[in-house]
Amino acid sequence: MQWKLALAFAAAVLQPPAQAQAGASGWPERPVRIVVPAPAGSPSDLIARLVLEHARPRFGQPLIVENKPGAGGSLGNAELARAGGDGYTWMFGPDTVYTVNPHIYRNPNAKADHVVPVLVATRFNQTLVCHPALGVKTLPQLLQMARLRKLDYASGGAGTPGHLASEMLWSAAGVEMQHIPFSGPAPATQAVLAGTVPCGFLAGPTVLPHVREGRLVALAVSGTARSPSLPDVPTVAEAGVAGYAADFSMVLYAPRGTPQPIVQSFTTTMAAALQTPQVRESLKRTDQEVVALPPREAGDLMADISAKWGALARKINLQID
Repeated sequence: MQWKLALAFAAAVLQPPAQAQAGASGWPERPVRIVVPAPAGSPSDLIARLVLEHARPRFGQPLIVENKPGAGGSLGNAELARAGGDGYTWMFGPDTVYTVNPHIYRNPNAKADHVVPVLVATRFNQTLVCHPALGVKTLPQLLQMARLRKLDYASGGAGTPGHLASEMLWSAAGVEMQHIPFSGPAPATQAVLAGTVPCGFLAGPTVLPHVREGRLVALAVSGTARSPSLPDVPTVAEAGVAGYAADFSMVLYAPRGTPQPIVQSFTTTMAAALQTPQVRESLKRTDQEVVALPPREAGDLMADISAKWGALARKINLQID
């Protein structure tokens, strides 16, 4: 399994910083910019800043975060593609920028092959939650209700992880639910909390506090493994939809053509930061599992995931102008 290939990489990331940067031709000689294709304060932004904070002491130069939200991450992707491969601009964001957007945006801001994934940093779930007033406590109960009457569900927007995880589930289970998109997971969560939309497949960090307080009912998580923050909540496959799996990742991207010694140096430094106990524990609390998958394996995994989401986008005719 490709996630397990990260174990071989883990030994390499523990080498001293000087070794990690050897062969990068003096790079870096000035501050390095990290584009985050999400708003400041969003889950993606907070995770990026946490990892970069622990990478800076190993790095030797400032790492500057620049938020470029919009169009499901496509604006940040375009910013990275324009930067050129000199090693001074990177992007840290969800895998969907690479695995989903090329399939659903009719007019992408940058060609998919202008940017490449070089490190799969973490893996995470989406959490299927419902308002208690709906009266369901398990996924089979929700699916049965959806077969009897029309139900709505919320997501953070078209093409987001929650939207894709939902549509894959409804397709696999043979039910239909009406999509109500919002401009991010936070407003979608508020709609479910208010009961204006009964359910949503939403980012774990956004819904976890409300699940713990009993304001939302967690039915299942989307990935191949249970959430470290909700160990009693089954995966969708465990809840009865055999073969279902919708894992998502936070990924470090580089412009195509970035010199390999620089890519190796930076991914080694970033992976070392990810592997520190403090970072691992902090990420676990936000429903993130560290995997630190290196460049070649990262590219192979993202290609496989892209093929899966491309097939789903065609099946449900998902297109965004």
